[in-house]
Amino acid sequence: MIKLYNSGAYLIDGTQLVEEGGSTANLPSKEEAAKNTIAYGILKDHNTSGNMEKLKIKFDKLTSHDITFVGIIQTARASGLEKFPIPYVLTNCHNSLCAVGGTINEDDHMFGLTCAKKYGGVYVPPHQAVIHQFAREMLAEGGKMILGSDSHTRYGALGTMAMGEGGPELVKQLLEQTYDINMPGVVAIYLDGEPVPGVGPQDVALAIIGEVFDKGYVKNKVMEFVGPGVEKLSADFRIGVDVMTTETTCLSSIWQTDEKIREFYEIHGRESSYKELKPGKVAYYDGVVYVNLSEIRPMIAMPFHPSNTYTIEELNRNLMDILDDVEKRAKVSLDGAVDFTLKDKVIDGKLYVDQGIIAGCAGGGFENICAAADILKGKSIGCDEFTLSIYPASTPIYMELAKNGRLADLMATGAIVKTAFCGPCFGAGDTPANNAFSIRHSTRNFPNREGSKLQSGQIASVALMDARSIAATAANKGFLTAATDVDVNFSNPRYFFDSEIYANRVFDSHGVADPSVEIHFGPNIKDWPKMSALPEHMILKVVSEIHDPVTTTDELIPSGETSSYRSNPLGLAEFALSRKDPAYVGRAKEVQAAQKAIERGECPVDALSELKPVFQVINRTYKDVDRTNVGVGSTIFAVKPGDGSAREQAASCQKVLGGWANIANEYATKRYRSNLINWGMLPFLIDGEELPFANGDYLFLPEIKKAIEEKATEFKVYVVKDELKEITLRMDELTDDEREIILKGCLINYNRR
Repeated sequence: MIKLYNSGAYLIDGTQLVEEGGSTANLPSKEEAAKNTIAYGILKDHNTSGNMEKLKIKFDKLTSHDITFVGIIQTARASGLEKFPIPYVLTNCHNSLCAVGGTINEDDHMFGLTCAKKYGGVYVPPHQAVIHQFAREMLAEGGKMILGSDSHTRYGALGTMAMGEGGPELVKQLLEQTYDINMPGVVAIYLDGEPVPGVGPQDVALAIIGEVFDKGYVKNKVMEFVGPGVEKLSADFRIGVDVMTTETTCLSSIWQTDEKIREFYEIHGRESSYKELKPGKVAYYDGVVYVNLSEIRPMIAMPFHPSNTYTIEELNRNLMDILDDVEKRAKVSLDGAVDFTLKDKVIDGKLYVDQGIIAGCAGGGFENICAAADILKGKSIGCDEFTLSIYPASTPIYMELAKNGRLADLMATGAIVKTAFCGPCFGAGDTPANNAFSIRHSTRNFPNREGSKLQSGQIASVALMDARSIAATAANKGFLTAATDVDVNFSNPRYFFDSEIYANRVFDSHGVADPSVEIHFGPNIKDWPKMSALPEHMILKVVSEIHDPVTTTDELIPSGETSSYRSNPLGLAEFALSRKDPAYVGRAKEVQAAQKAIERGECPVDALSELKPVFQVINRTYKDVDRTNVGVGSTIFAVKPGDGSAREQAASCQKVLGGWANIANEYATKRYRSNLINWGMLPFLIDGEELPFANGDYLFLPEIKKAIEEKATEFKVYVVKDELKEITLRMDELTDDEREIILKGCLINYNRR
């Protein structure tokens, strides 16, 4: 079904793979052939450094949603923003229900509208479209690059190389700076064969994720989809696979394009945006994921990660054994906070599901919903616990479903069809009952992504599936069923896009700024607090220690209703690590009090008495260290933090609570490490499973400022006990700009220079 190559490979004429070490004598060098990938060509066109090993990328367009755009614009405003230099689209699809926090959600929407007018942007009102569907319909262009402040910014199927990053990286683009990375590796995703009826894009995506995630096979690399199987897939099918590439931890994705993609642009009235893309005659890839589409079967990603994958057939065949394994994994994910089992969902040997949802940028596409309607037509979802909700990804899709009758077919079954909304994907919509089990065609199934609260003793869980198998399960009254097990003729109706909807409701400045517009500030919208520059020496207290194999951004700063406070840095910070380590905020604030005392010119020991013996031990060796040259802050340790969302708040909340660093064995994603750096936090690495320090310990970093200035990659650090115990921390390469950002204390300070 899927094979990972052990080495790189050449692709000849877009069809023939020659593994490195094979018959390559007459082929160009790897270095030359690597320039013939689609990814290399696009990156070269957007690189401003003149050095293809050290890229400085300028993007063509930017896009954000209403969890992220307020903080981004506030940061840019603090740095002197006068107008948006490139098209910037502000969508409202995350807090569009305005259900929590009084007026604060709609206040943020009005902030976005007035900023679009003042700075020359585009504003998409709530319920019109989820961020990525609007980008597909109205922004994507062949050979172009888009940067978005959402991790699922992926438009590779349409020929657009798109990346999801934390807000500060968009701020840099708004200030006409660059996105600086080393040239990434490029991995071929070689598609062969053709999917059987009933298999959908989520099935293909989950099969790939299950193979590559744990191995880190495509981590921080570009996934380039090639091979004869590509032309067998519709545009919507490719889009559905592509959006899920984020869950592999890759950097970005790009696909070869053809007449089906040209037709997509024609349907959307943008034929001139199409560009044919394909690898050169001989292209070299750093790895290959060979996918036989014909062998893919309906998949399910069990709680609590998209990589915890099985075929539905395998799950049904080995039900109790797999559920036992899920329970063992849950003990790690949930830290034993609640008892968790799915075994009580087994009825007469079949797994019963409480809820089905087809939604968002992954599931809410036209073809997915039409296929679900075909399976459900003339049936009923029943009148027991099982419910089914469907969220078309945009109003144009919703309208076409109404016109072609699929909307009526779905509603007749008992399903509820709702407006475009990302809530079910991040825990702010259709929260199931305690102990319930939800199957969703959405992007993630981390703990709490369905809206339950571990800290309140609640637990519900999500499995990821394709819309087709969700519909088959719904037709079977909630008993887990693969779409390949139902008898259905898929009608595959043609899609007709109506642009009038957006013309009537979306504000488009066409790039013209109006400085006279007054920005709407609701009472919850606050400026970023002042942040200090990196001190000469540093004392760090470890205030949280997380040993999960992977720590998601949702665990660092919860999503769901807490995201309503994202426009208030200090208010949102109160929720930091609340679902993973509820004592974190209090501990961090205690340490921060000492730093605030230093900033006032006062003695830090008066604010935090436990520092007195720490200074005494340090001063035995470093006699000159005192409040005039030292900073005091907090740090956390996590094995592999930063999987999942691109939200900068995972780092900024730590920063506004006095965090100066993270320490990790590795960082799950490039974007989380970038968020740390852009908020002036040191992204330290430490080797080995056994830590030389523990939660509550103090660390002393002598001459840390000098070490950063001198481009150190290893740092002498001391654990402060009765004496100083030397340890070594590492740090991967920093660019010159990243180094300066850390020295200044954060990106805002850097841009105030």
